[in-house]
Amino acid sequence: MRLLLLLGAVILASLCLLLPTASATALTYKLHANEKQCFYINNEKKGAKVAFYFAVQSGGSFDVDYKVTGPNEKIILDGTKERQGDFVFTANEVGEYSFCFSNDMSTFAEKLVDFEIAIENEARAELPSKQGTSPEHLSSLEESLFKLSGQLSTISRNQKYFRTRENRNFSTVRSTESRIFNFSVIESLMMVTMSCLQVFVVRFFFQGARKGYV
Repeated sequence: MRLLLLLGAVILASLCLLLPTASATALTYKLHANEKQCFYINNEKKGAKVAFYFAVQSGGSFDVDYKVTGPNEKIILDGTKERQGDFVFTANEVGEYSFCFSNDMSTFAEKLVDFEIAIENEARAELPSKQGTSPEHLSSLEESLFKLSGQLSTISRNQKYFRTRENRNFSTVRSTESRIFNFSVIESLMMVTMSCLQVFVVRFFFQGARKGYV
């Protein structure tokens, strides 16, 4: 029992050491019509991996323009009318990177954009050596931990994807409900108007008939 607890503690400690260090920023921003907004990160190490994720949660056609620019004003990523994006690129220069979103295509619609920017250092930490353990055992344990880290990252991405789908479907349902309500109100007003018009026409005929009879 003690051996199992000790092994579990070693695995947890190793996992904390092996996971890549990351500096992340997760935000939700409301992008107004004809607005362009940029966000910035500072990279202090060449060759660092930068992960960039965004998804339009609501508004218009759920699309937005985006552009990622490096310190030398070189465009790294760009796209127009995209609903969602998930990218990883290597930051070869030290300095400030800009991540810009544009809603120029919309005249009235506001867009709610959920995005995340992370700078990761993929250098592997060494597992703590323990007396009586072989290098082959440590290597297999290390690979298992990295596979577990990759699976957790996949689960996190899937959660973001399903969250985006849920928000879009909910927005579609609300839009459909609003249209049905507006159509019902217009239909009711038209029925009341037609009823009043029929009453007016019938009264007009009866009044004309009485005048002719007199």
